[in-house]
Amino acid sequence: MTPGAAGPPEPRDGAATWPIYRRLLGYTGRYLPIFFLALGGMIVDAAATAGFAAMLEPILDEALLARDPDVIATLPLLLVALFVCRGIGSFVAEYGMATAGRSVIRDLRRELFERYLVLPAAYYDRHPPGRFIARLTYNIEQVAEASTSAITVTCRDFFYIVFLLLVMFLQSVTLTVASLLIGPGLALLIFYVSRRFRRLSRKIQRSVGDVSHRTAEIVTGHREVKIYGARASEQGVFDDLNEDNRRQHLKLVATKAASTSLTQLAAGGALAGIVFVATRDAMLETMTPGSFVTFMTAMLGILPSLKRLTNVHVMIQKGVAAADSVFEVLDQPAEQGGGSEPIGSVRGELAFDGLTLRYDSDAAPALDDVSFTAQPGTVTAVVGRSGSGKTSLVSLLARFYEPTAGRILLDGHAIDSFDLEAYRRQLAWVGQDVVLFDDTVAGNVAFGALAGASEADITAALGAAGAMEFVERLPAGLGTRLGEGGAQLSGGQRQRIAIARAMLRDAPILLLDEATSALDTAAERVVQEALARVMKSKTTIVVAHRLSTVESADQVIVLDEGRVVEQGKHAQLLDQGGVYATLYRTGFRDPADRAKDRG
Repeated sequence: MTPGAAGPPEPRDGAATWPIYRRLLGYTGRYLPIFFLALGGMIVDAAATAGFAAMLEPILDEALLARDPDVIATLPLLLVALFVCRGIGSFVAEYGMATAGRSVIRDLRRELFERYLVLPAAYYDRHPPGRFIARLTYNIEQVAEASTSAITVTCRDFFYIVFLLLVMFLQSVTLTVASLLIGPGLALLIFYVSRRFRRLSRKIQRSVGDVSHRTAEIVTGHREVKIYGARASEQGVFDDLNEDNRRQHLKLVATKAASTSLTQLAAGGALAGIVFVATRDAMLETMTPGSFVTFMTAMLGILPSLKRLTNVHVMIQKGVAAADSVFEVLDQPAEQGGGSEPIGSVRGELAFDGLTLRYDSDAAPALDDVSFTAQPGTVTAVVGRSGSGKTSLVSLLARFYEPTAGRILLDGHAIDSFDLEAYRRQLAWVGQDVVLFDDTVAGNVAFGALAGASEADITAALGAAGAMEFVERLPAGLGTRLGEGGAQLSGGQRQRIAIARAMLRDAPILLLDEATSALDTAAERVVQEALARVMKSKTTIVVAHRLSTVESADQVIVLDEGRVVEQGKHAQLLDQGGVYATLYRTGFRDPADRAKDRG
């Protein structure tokens, strides 16, 4: 029994913007030297832009009207110098901030992936895979906008405005003060729009996660979709999700466009007022044509910066919403590491003492007061109806979950007293859902800590698992890439690769969760013979579904609704005529054996 998957995680709506953004800026702070270099480039760029506006006055008044030869000779050189400085400053600013931004994305992706590797199994059970993928791809890209792009726009346009305002003040204090009256209205507009942007950004992230999750389900279950004629219904569900994503994006665009239009309208009104005041007789007497053109050029240069600054909150709010979803995972506790008691030479005695497991406090227990002992070098078969708690028992032994009550002892020591990684090195595992990676045959067998195994050892493990017969026929033998999930192999072939991996591990405890379920009878006999040789020196817990597995077991544990209802050897349990005998009669045997009985 496994806990049911819940819906997508809800965002932390109560989370304040500033604490999240401050935490995000901490990642940018790791690259302060690059940031300050880029900041210097922005200052040079802004100063050169303002310098060009300031040069319009001497160009008009002294070069064109007064025709001063010295000014005419000097101005072209100054203009070239200004644009060279602006080009260098712009390059340094853009490249520097891009370097910092991509570094932040790399760091966040690394931390998030590291967290994925240590999250407890229960967290994966509660959340769909699509949301994990969306966080690592889409959400983190949105974070980059808030952490670097928003800072770039803010700093660059702030310097533009400061330098251009200085030019305006030098031309006319009165007109400059009048132009600043637009500020309070823009501030209120930004405050309102920013709150709406954050709400819409959360909805977009949810919709992207839903689309990713649905797509992942279809890719995984494409055979079932085709066989059961679900193409139309699945397309309908996807279309609804896709349309919701489109609507949320359009709402975001509409809000952004409306805020930009209102900003431009306010700026246009202010510009009209400035022109009206500047053309009054009193102002005309104090300003030359060059001074007026310089003032208007500086003011018009400020308007695009104001427009970009009003859109900064779009980047920040989208980034903050995305960062919140990333930090929500980063703040999840890792699976418990256990104690520090050293593991010496392991005999392999396992004792299950009053083991109880509830996946949900309100649900019935998956396991209820389970107790039995597995002696070193023996095979314990765990059987029962679907949902009786067989897989839960093995998952507790692998410490994918922690028991609600009771404990498991290894050689008399509670398994949670050992370091988690050190304890798991004592286990070899083959699950009912075989997992292979997009790697070679050798890479899949010598996986993880087994990566240093020799080719001879890998070949021996494959041979013992009955896999060499098909591996030798593959195009590159051990070097053949298997594709995602081992797509090039049949179900039985994938299972034999997984069994070879467990054999290569050569751990004192072997966990087989219906490990031969995908094998036909002939292939299973080969694997069973190989497993029998390996099991002689190991403590084996096997979740069994076939008679051939159970007949040779040293003991059989029969589970029903999470409780041990019978325990003993195969023949003894048949003689008792209880739950095990019922299972035996109703299908707990090989299909060939049942056919013989019917014959």
